[in-house]
Amino acid sequence: MALTQDVHFLRPAWLLALPLLWGLSFWLARRRGRDGDWASFIDPDLLPALRLDGGGQPGRSPWPWLALAWTLAALALAGPSWQRAPSPAYRGNAAWVLVLDLSPSMSATDLPPNRVTRARYALDDLLNAARDARVGLVVFGDEPYTVTPLTDDVATVRALLPPLAPDILPTAGDNLAPALGQAGTLLEHGGGRSGQVVVLTDGFADPAAAFDAAGKLRARGVAVSVVGVGTPARGAANPQPLDVDRLRQLAASGGGRYVDLAGLPALIGDLQTQAGHAGMAKVKQDIRVAHWLDGGIWLLPFLLLLAAVLARRGWL
Repeated sequence: MALTQDVHFLRPAWLLALPLLWGLSFWLARRRGRDGDWASFIDPDLLPALRLDGGGQPGRSPWPWLALAWTLAALALAGPSWQRAPSPAYRGNAAWVLVLDLSPSMSATDLPPNRVTRARYALDDLLNAARDARVGLVVFGDEPYTVTPLTDDVATVRALLPPLAPDILPTAGDNLAPALGQAGTLLEHGGGRSGQVVVLTDGFADPAAAFDAAGKLRARGVAVSVVGVGTPARGAANPQPLDVDRLRQLAASGGGRYVDLAGLPALIGDLQTQAGHAGMAKVKQDIRVAHWLDGGIWLLPFLLLLAAVLARRGWL
């Protein structure tokens, strides 16, 4: 009784083909009974000699067996299932919040075509590397703005990148500390006790508050890494040179790593390693789900046997 209750089909739509196949078998059998209407085209004296029925004797009717073969094929395609097998499953625990600087200095052209465009390219590389990590995006100028909360829909985050530029913010500014606080809030609301914050910036106007905010995140188990966007040499195309020492200090306060755009692949490697460790922690919890096994494969030997029998000389 329990087996009967568990039996079901994974792809039941294939069962709709059974009435059509049975009807086709019945119609073919009727045509065979009338010599397949070949008598109207072939001389009656030649017709017996053209049949492959073994010495002119009436051949066995293959249509019930053909109907059975088609039935087995349809049942196999429908995916009969009566067993479940447990398998390990987990949702990746890695969470990254990307923080993008949209202060006016990000329009500088010392990195062609400009800093903010190069930062968007770096964000795209980070999104490509996210894999199982959930990703959130925060931008900041005078105030922080959440573009997306933590999500595993990386395609949606990527689609929101092109419009991001300093001129979309209502007020100009360069305050990083509130953006770090917003990143921490996203991680907390997303259920992540730990995570990674990656800041893409050319500098900030509130170093003391930013260092303090990064230290608070570090105390919660959230690492703050920094990607410097710009060049340190002052020039006409670079009104705000990159203060590498300050950016390194921010990364040290947050327990993360500082890199420039050229060093981004190394940072991505570190982030992926940390994400892999988070996934392993989930696997060790032995979270398991059960999925139904497709039993259609057990019908294939019978189907092949029928096909071999039907291929014998004299059936058709």
